[in-house]
Amino acid sequence: MTDTQYDRAPGDASALSDVEEGTSSGVLVYTIGLFLAVILTGISFWVANTSLFWAGGISLGLTVLAIAQMGVHLVFFLHVTTGPDNTNNVMALAFGVLIVALVVVGSLLIMADLNDNMMPAAELMNLQMQH
Repeated sequence: MTDTQYDRAPGDASALSDVEEGTSSGVLVYTIGLFLAVILTGISFWVANTSLFWAGGISLGLTVLAIAQMGVHLVFFLHVTTGPDNTNNVMALAFGVLIVALVVVGSLLIMADLNDNMMPAAELMNLQMQH
């Protein structure tokens, strides 16, 4: 048994021995992925609408659930793994994560700078009343 045998996405056709097993296993994998995605979505709605958690922890909980949801989609539906034949997929995913992180961090920095440079509300009201 080789290491690549264990580094396969659930339902990957090259890891299966015959066509019949591939069809039933593929449906099972997609069903498991759908079940996990629905469960994570339901938990996300529950976390967003409950008062059982500290208000600051809700955003952290939703972030963790969103990352888990992305992981389910990548593994069960897109079949992205770290196997040698999927190196390009993993590199594309890493590049996408880098770009999203740069956009989010850049947007936060720009918004913080704009907030610092805005005129205070009291001065703005005085200017409007003078005209």
